[in-house]
Amino acid sequence: MNDTAEVAGPLDWNSLLAAVPEAVAAQLGEERVHIAVNGAVLTDRCSLTAQDGDEIALLPPVSGG
Repeated sequence: MNDTAEVAGPLDWNSLLAAVPEAVAAQLGEERVHIAVNGAVLTDRCSLTAQDGDEIALLPPVSGG
């Protein structure tokens, strides 16, 4: 799935959770989901700060074998 949405900045962790659907927000609470801003994966999701024009990617867990 490759959904996109535009959200006005500035954006922090709490405003991201408020901007996405409730089901997505619940999944973002899991440590397995990673967040990237402009291609850089965050090590601490609470450090999220994004401005207008920044790209935020929600990276689901990867499985394989």
